[in-house]
Amino acid sequence: MATAAIITLVIIGVAVFLFATDLLPIDLVAILIMLALILTGSISAEEGVAGFSNKATITVVFMFVLSEALLKTGALQVLAQRLSKLFKRNFNLGLLLMMLLIAFISAFINNTPVVAVFIPVVIQIAHRAGLSPAKMLIPLSFASIFGGMCTLIGTSTNILVSGIAEKEGEAAIDLFAMTKMGVILLVIGILYMILFGRKLLPNRANQNLKQKFNLRSYVTEIELLSDSSSVNTAIMDSELVKDLELDVMEVRRSTNQYVQPAGDFILKAGDILKVRCNVDKIKSLKDQAKILVSTPIKIGDDDLKGTQSTLVEMVISAESELHNKTLKELDFRRRFRAIPLAIQHRESISNDGIYDVRLRSGDIILAEVKTHYVKELKRIESDQKAPFVLLSEDMITDFDKPKFIKVLSLILVMVGLAAFNILDIMVGVISCVVALVLLKVLDMKEMYQAVNWKIIFLLAGTLSLGTAMVNTGLDLYIAYFITNQLGGFGPVAVISGLYLTTSLLTEIMSNNASAALMAPIAIATAHGMEMETLPFLITIMFAASATFMTPVGYQTNAMVFSAGKYTFRDFFKVGVGLNLLFWVAASILIPLLYF
Repeated sequence: MATAAIITLVIIGVAVFLFATDLLPIDLVAILIMLALILTGSISAEEGVAGFSNKATITVVFMFVLSEALLKTGALQVLAQRLSKLFKRNFNLGLLLMMLLIAFISAFINNTPVVAVFIPVVIQIAHRAGLSPAKMLIPLSFASIFGGMCTLIGTSTNILVSGIAEKEGEAAIDLFAMTKMGVILLVIGILYMILFGRKLLPNRANQNLKQKFNLRSYVTEIELLSDSSSVNTAIMDSELVKDLELDVMEVRRSTNQYVQPAGDFILKAGDILKVRCNVDKIKSLKDQAKILVSTPIKIGDDDLKGTQSTLVEMVISAESELHNKTLKELDFRRRFRAIPLAIQHRESISNDGIYDVRLRSGDIILAEVKTHYVKELKRIESDQKAPFVLLSEDMITDFDKPKFIKVLSLILVMVGLAAFNILDIMVGVISCVVALVLLKVLDMKEMYQAVNWKIIFLLAGTLSLGTAMVNTGLDLYIAYFITNQLGGFGPVAVISGLYLTTSLLTEIMSNNASAALMAPIAIATAHGMEMETLPFLITIMFAASATFMTPVGYQTNAMVFSAGKYTFRDFFKVGVGLNLLFWVAASILIPLLYF
């Protein structure tokens, strides 16, 4: 082996160690790889930075923006609310449909923001069903991985492998080239999780999550409008109690007042309900009222028709000017441009309305403000004599049907043109994003903010690994070793070996890094066996994405690992069987479907 190849191999070894141990951020490791390869002469400076202009990197940049545009329409929140009701009726069916839904969405947009949107929803559903969120969060992440494997644009890993192939002179991989194999693995994965995997997940109580998502208790007032589904319904059967589990403390009807009404108390239009609930339930109430229009209500004096708002919690500071005053006296709504929804008082609130509650230091006001005004509240908070301290903020995304139709139409056109090879996928994604900006679905600032630059630097840096392996001949050495050891057993054994190697690498390092490392080897192996490269590249795509045994290999696994308070052992217990199933299925079916 030549000296240059040995140097490259040493750099790869150090990189794998750094990726596996997490001593440095993965994007920084990728840049260090690029610098080390340039300084040792394995690649030129131009080749080192070529990853930033690679088609794969640019495509992924604009895919992040496309994902953000879809999230901004509020469409996923609509789906999440629908799922919430289904889970209450049939948990197993809900889990199945959730995984199918997440997989389908993840096939066409980046799965990281999808999982981010669904994590709090899944936790809320789990609490309502009386289950541990740990029973549902790993299935959420795995479903996003299953779906991402089904199309070229489903995950940055697929785009990266395709970009490496094109750089090495291979034909571009079609948008749906991996779909037939991806759908088979999707079915295997979902069946495994429904029948076996879910039983292997922990069922421990998660106190930290409960504290995080079942937040401080508030008392607020809700007025039932004439067309509310809760009108002429018993309290215990009303949607407010059954779906949102609000605790109705009092009902006011004209001049009559009913304290602690019985469950069979019939609600009427115009009733004002004093309820106790938390922030998450108030947000769900607002989401349902805005999105599903099935519970026409008013919270306080808010008719819930605002757009793009944020819930904020404002705690009254010790020497605040708000102390011992009411919201009415303070002209709170006009002064802070905020609609008060509820107040957390140290004792139960006996007043008729929140505007008449005399505030005390330590009380917390839950209010809704326009999202753009949160910055001004933070400026007020930073003043030396700040009247309040912001504890949290939680953005509410309204469902914007016209924007959703625009985004969905553009995505469908892009997918259609790419599927029939009329338009290159990179050009299609860029065109989509430009159209969205021109149509004012997104502005340029939002476009820049939508990009996960950590992933982009990781892609650009690790692409230099493949170039160095080709320049130094290291890919040929490794390919020769693989074909020499496994080639005699036929392509099934070679595919199996490549899959297993890539899969194990992905479990200890980033999926994109392992794909960048193994794709040149797969190409060289195919050439050495005088066979088409597509089956070998497809193998790398699946093996690099199908990572289930540890939380470190895939970003969505890391997200639910933190949210669900899992241990490495939890992932290993449920993931090892799935990894083995995918390995066996890929080893047998990829040669059958692609050779």
